Amino acid sequence: MNILVKLLFSLLLLPALAAYAQSPAARQDHAVLRQTIEQFLKMQAAGLPGQVSIAVGPIDSRLSLAECAAPEAFLPNGSRAWGKTTVGVRCTVPAPWTVYVAATVRVQGSYIAAAAPLAQGQSIGPNDIASVKGDLAALPAGVITDASQAVGYTLSRSVPLGAPLRQDGLRSRQAVSQGQMVRLVSTGPGFSVSTEGRAMSNAGEGQSAQARTPNGQVVSGIAKMGGIVEVSY
Repeated sequence: MNILVKLLFSLLLLPALAAYAQSPAARQDHAVLRQTIEQFLKMQAAGLPGQVSIAVGPIDSRLSLAECAAPEAFLPNGSRAWGKTTVGVRCTVPAPWTVYVAATVRVQGSYIAAAAPLAQGQSIGPNDIASVKGDLAALPAGVITDASQAVGYTLSRSVPLGAPLRQDGLRSRQAVSQGQMVRLVSTGPGFSVSTEGRAMSNAGEGQSAQARTPNGQVVSGIAKMGGIVEVSY
């Protein structure tokens, strides 16, 4: 009797087991992948000087991936976290896979542009530049976003009207000029000495400068704005 019951139970269970064996494994929800990418790009864009907007591109609806417990987003080699980019998403368990998705990150903010054609070697004044709004992510790297980063600096190359100013296109502000009378300052524990001298070369702020004192001695120091050379002994 027990054998008959077991046999009957097995016959009833077989169809259910067969259906389970033939049922497809859970597949990865593409919406989760898009959300993972968006959150990743938001973290990468944190601290950028402007309003960030992110658009994640479509994922091929025919793409079937095993469901992943913790999909991980990353930037492939050569990709950047703004502008038109590509983001990778990978999974390690239960089944390893990697997929790449296009995305666009825009950063609306202000940058500094030439208010008139500017010549190489020109010292930039407040009237030479203007603040312009635009997508910072679409501009070259190193674009200046604050006027204080440009005023007083010298251009290492010409800049046409309306073009953005870049950090690699500027030389540091000239603090002292050759032949200029400068103030030589030396400070230390418990003392401060100041005298005059004549600069022997041009020097930008923070650069090394040499000056000759009234008695003919040549001293070296660090040029500071206002015609100051800080001398260390």
